Amino acid sequence: MNASELRQKTKEELNSLLLEKSREQFNLRMQKGTGQLAKPDQVKKVRRDIARIHTILNEMASA
Repeated sequence: MNASELRQKTKEELNSLLLEKSREQFNLRMQKGTGQLAKPDQVKKVRRDIARIHTILNEMASA
């Protein structure tokens, strides 16, 4: 997910996407804890997506 794609979304869409990514991160952490995680790189991707969403939301708040 690119930052340019995120900038085209509304604040409500970003908040719902953030909630979705947070749940995905939780599920990945649980899979990692039980040893069922198939793609370990997915944890890093989701964490960075969450950071991108937070960055865009902060940009919108300051503008």
